[in-house]
This record gives sequence, C-alpha cells and structure tokens, in this order.
Amino acid sequence: MTPTLTTLLLLGLSVGPRTRAQAGTLPAPSLWAEPGSVVPWGSTVTIWCQGILEAHEFHLDKDGHPVPWDRQKPLEPGNKAKFSIRYVTEQYAGRYHCSCQSPTGSSEGSDPLELVVTGFHAKPTLSALPNPMVTSGGKVTLQCTSWTGFHRFVLMREGEPRPAWTLDSQRPTSGQFQALFPVGPVTPSARWTFRCHGYFNNTPQLWSYPSDPLELLVSGVSRKPSLLTQQSPVVTPGQRLTLQCRSHVGYDRFALYKEAAHDLPQHLSRQPQAGPSGADFPLGPVNSSHGGRYTCYGGHNLSSEWSAPSDPLDILVTGQLPSTPSLSVQPGPMVASGENVTLLCQSWSFVDTFLLSKEGAADPPLRLRSKYRAGHYQAKFSMNPVTSAQGGTYRCYGSYSTSPHLLSHPSDPLELQVSGSSGEPGPPATDPSSTAGPNRYLYVLIGAAGAFVLLLCLLVVLLVRRRRQGKGRKPGAADPEPQDRGLQDRCRRARRTARGGGGAGPAGRGGWRPPRNDLCPGCRM
Repeated sequence: MTPTLTTLLLLGLSVGPRTRAQAGTLPAPSLWAEPGSVVPWGSTVTIWCQGILEAHEFHLDKDGHPVPWDRQKPLEPGNKAKFSIRYVTEQYAGRYHCSCQSPTGSSEGSDPLELVVTGFHAKPTLSALPNPMVTSGGKVTLQCTSWTGFHRFVLMREGEPRPAWTLDSQRPTSGQFQALFPVGPVTPSARWTFRCHGYFNNTPQLWSYPSDPLELLVSGVSRKPSLLTQQSPVVTPGQRLTLQCRSHVGYDRFALYKEAAHDLPQHLSRQPQAGPSGADFPLGPVNSSHGGRYTCYGGHNLSSEWSAPSDPLDILVTGQLPSTPSLSVQPGPMVASGENVTLLCQSWSFVDTFLLSKEGAADPPLRLRSKYRAGHYQAKFSMNPVTSAQGGTYRCYGSYSTSPHLLSHPSDPLELQVSGSSGEPGPPATDPSSTAGPNRYLYVLIGAAGAFVLLLCLLVVLLVRRRRQGKGRKPGAADPEPQDRGLQDRCRRARRTARGGGGAGPAGRGGWRPPRNDLCPGCRM
C-alpha cells in the first residue's frame, strides 16, 4: 500500500466519526419546563435539558433567534443543564429547542418546548352543559365563552402540564365567541377540574387569563341526603339564609350545587352534631343572586365519588319586581270545613305566574299561570273542599317565567279561618281510666251546675208570674179603665146594664150576668 493511500485511509477513519458527530448523530436530549410550560406573566419557570454524560455544554435555542438563547455548563453528574427564568414576560413566550456539545461534536436538537405566557387578555367563562354534576361513566360538554374575539380556545385540566384540547372559536347567535369541548366518560377515580383560555392566531403563545376553575362532581348511586332550610323558602333581601344538608349515612363531606351557576359547588366537611351527619351552608345576607334551585351531595374522604343528588330546593327572593298583587277570598275569610273556597290573586301589572304561600308552611308555594280578565292579571287558587288544616295566613306573589325564582313584593296577608262543620265527627270518647279522665269529670260537673242554675231561673220566673196573678183586685174594686175613650163608654154602659135588675130577681142576687165579651170585650163585669 502506498504511503498516500495509507494516509488517506487513516484520515478517513479519523475524520469519519467526527463528521457524523458534527452532523448531529449523537442522541437528542430531553427538554421540559417546571412547574409547567403554561406559566402566568411575572412568575418563575425553570427549563431543563438532559443529554449524554459526555456533554460539556448545553445550548438553549429559541425559534426566530439565529444564535443560542442561552448556554449552560452541565450540573453533576454532567448530563443535564438548568435554564432559569426568574420573571416571565412576553419576550420569553415561544418555541424552544436544546442540544448538547461533547468532545465528539453536537447532538441533534430536542423536541420543541412551547412556553406559553398567560395573563394578556380578559378571562373567558367556563361552564358545563347541562350542569357539572355527572353520573359515573357519563359525558358532559364544557363551554368556554368570551366577548373577546379570540381565534382559538384552549381547555386545560388540572394536574396536566399540556392543554387537553384546543378548538377554533365559533360565534353563535348569542354574540359571544365560544368553543364546546366534549368530556367523558368521567369516572370517580380522578378529579375533573378544568380551566380555559383564549388566544389570537398571530400570538399563539400569549394567552388570556385563565377562567375560573370548573370541577365536575361525579355522582354515584349511594343514598341521597336531604336539603332543607329552617326558614321558609320564600326569603326577603337582606335576610340571613342557611341551607342544611343532612343524611343518616355517615358521609365525611358535603357539596352544595346551584343549578346553572358558573361557580364551583361549595364544599364543606362533616360538622360534628348529634343525630344525622350534615353540613350547614350559610348564604346570607340574601340578594337576587341567591334565587335558584339547589341540590346537595354527600361523599366519603377515601373516594372521589359523590352520592346521588338530594331532592331540589327552590329559594325564592321577593321584592325583585316592582308590582304588588292583591289577595282576596270567596266566600269570605271565615268558612266552615267542607265549603268551597277560592283565593284570588290579582295584579294591574303584567306577570305571567302567580304564587300562593302559606305562612309557616314547609311546602313550596303553589304556582298558577295568570289570566288577563277585566283589566288585570289574575289567578284563582281553589280549595274544594277546604279543611281545617288549610286555615292560616296567606300571601301571594307575581313572577316571570324567564326568572321564576325572583318574585314581586308580597300582597297584604290574608287570614283564612276554618271552623269545624256540624257533620264532622266529634272527638273520640275518653275512658275514665285514661289520663284525660279527670278533665272529662270536670266537664260533666260544669255541665250539671249549668243545668241546675237554668232550672233555678225557670222556677224564679214561674213564682214571679204566680205572685203577679195572685195580686188580683179586691172584691168590688174597679177594673183599670182602658185608655180608649170609646171603650171606656162601652164599659160603663155594660156595667149599668149588668146592674139594671136592682136587687130583685136572680140577677140582683148574683144570678145570671151577660158574658163579658157580649157587651164589652176586654171588660170585667
């Protein structure tokens, strides 16, 4: 072999590996960011690049920059480097790559890292359709909306560093820009908390502020709790209101959810108390935002699954409409049990629904659609037939079907008094040996005393009448003269006629006399 060929072969053997290394044949390093690649403006972020052990320098490159963005020596044990950003601003947003340098050459570039900076636009709104309560295995649609004309929306799930979904925005007839993200099937094995952002296509790494978090509550089939309030469900502005979630199942935590609310359901731990487990949710002082339909759930600390929902409870806030209806009753406020009664609620102002509420009743108010008659809106609430249990104080309200939980001012109270009818059976007889026996004997004694007093009064009246009759005129005494002058003359003539026989004859000796009424009716002869 000639010296020249030998020299070329040696050069080839020595230059070949170096040329391949310079071309990037070393394995590509890994690139990631902590705490994540989506960071708020003004926060701190650390970018890590990890390569081969022989690396003596790491380069961080950013798209759009011809020279390395930063260079760092490796940390011990020598296979990764740390790039710190102490205060994130918009200039740090972008796409990054890293590579490592070794004695044999440079590595290939890493996969890209998209560093997103949030907080450059107003936050959108995230809600669940139809609501954030989802049964295990069910699906739900999350709606991200904004009045800002974002080109795209991003949905982030808590605990995941990368976006869960990115969708183009749409503009429906409502006027807001939105994106609809299908989610599911959901399971109780993990938490399902989401936020969303919006951004423009020309600045894809500058996002809006995040929406408020939305948590999906995965409900199961365990026994539902009860939701109640110690007050009436009809409340006035400024009033203190507390909703109570109770269950005989020993749940460790409770959640209160308001239908169609954008806020997260309220969470409370079990509160120590005697009897059923439960939690109290204070909502006062009341304003219009508290009107709505509520449900509550129970859960155990060792499971992310919640119980079946409680029966719904409607909270109605009065004084939210300017009108004040009137309430009247037919046939009147005092009726007998068994009669037909109608409560009439009327308003001069338009309302499409009337509600009738009984003071102290736990049941929800009765609702009727209004009808327009004789110049005003009205509804008739019938009690046919009325019972004694329906007696009480009533008020009525008006509302709109578009906001059924916001009511007008109340009508003046109307008290309905229901007395027992004669056809109703009386109370059952009480055995003398029962605890009511002494009362029964007392009633008997009082009745006997009353009868004795009544009998005594009758005897006194009879004695008085007899005494008056016994006080007749003495023999020969003249009768009282009638007041009528003509009658007086007839009486005198009748007396003279009766005495006309003188002392002789039978008449004069007390014999026959004409009957009293023959000559002078009403005169004694």
